[in-house]
Amino acid sequence: MISGGGGSHGGMTDFTEETAGEVLREACDQAGLDPSGAALLRLGSNAVYRLASSPAIVRIARDPAVTEQMARAVGVARWLEAEDFPATRVLAGVQQPLTVGGRVVTFWESAQDREEYATLEELADLLKRLHWLEEPESLGLPYFDPFTKLWDGLRSLDGIAKADREFLEERAGALHKLYDRLDFVLPFGMIHGDASIGNVIRHRDGNAILIDLDGFSLAAREWDLVQSALYYERYGWHTRTEYESFVYHYGFDLMNWPGYPVLGDLRELMMVVWLGHQVATSAKSGDEFGRRVESLRTDGSRRDWRPF
Repeated sequence: MISGGGGSHGGMTDFTEETAGEVLREACDQAGLDPSGAALLRLGSNAVYRLASSPAIVRIARDPAVTEQMARAVGVARWLEAEDFPATRVLAGVQQPLTVGGRVVTFWESAQDREEYATLEELADLLKRLHWLEEPESLGLPYFDPFTKLWDGLRSLDGIAKADREFLEERAGALHKLYDRLDFVLPFGMIHGDASIGNVIRHRDGNAILIDLDGFSLAAREWDLVQSALYYERYGWHTRTEYESFVYHYGFDLMNWPGYPVLGDLRELMMVVWLGHQVATSAKSGDEFGRRVESLRTDGSRRDWRPF
């Protein structure tokens, strides 16, 4: 059984491959699933496992305070299934979310046998279709305030240099003032919340589907477009052809909107703070965090940023 003591975050153990594996085994035992041979696909905001014994994906949240958020994600998934919208499906017959060792665990149908991402234009098609849907009030989607998330992330950030923390906080304060002056032009409504190429995968039936539904909320739709623009314009992770196809399929080029630089700076800062939470447990993350902070501090090129 998993101990609730130890670690460095409110009595929680550090979120590592070893501790996530312990949570996986106990959660599967409670759900009546076999964790033997499970493959770790990702270790970031969530530990994501593909089970070998059944076509199932298990997600274990790093943040222990997301029970309500993950319960909402399960509700969103069931609603999208009723709407026949291409998205990840919850695993039937399992009560969820579960809380194991203080971590929040959800179970999903395995959509593919090997990791394969869809295309940027397919992401655009899915977002356009999603943004036309009218969500039911029963989902209880919250209003999205990026600065609530950003300041929470900064307050809980440890293991970094004092000068880096002060710089990030100062940058957040300046961006908050600029953000409050933005004039959004797209309709306000339901968003995915973390719409990037990393969250659209190829289902084994050949179709593209959206995954990671826990960020669904109500906000300006520009937020769902900013990562694709950043990945092209600042980091070079998308080609010009790919980005132009994304714009054509969605029908709006965020980079032509005057507020794009501010929204881009904000999303970029949130990416850096997110990475900062992994510095204490990952040397690779620590190196990348240092590289990113330095480029922000000097307004240097982001072309050597590495995807995480």
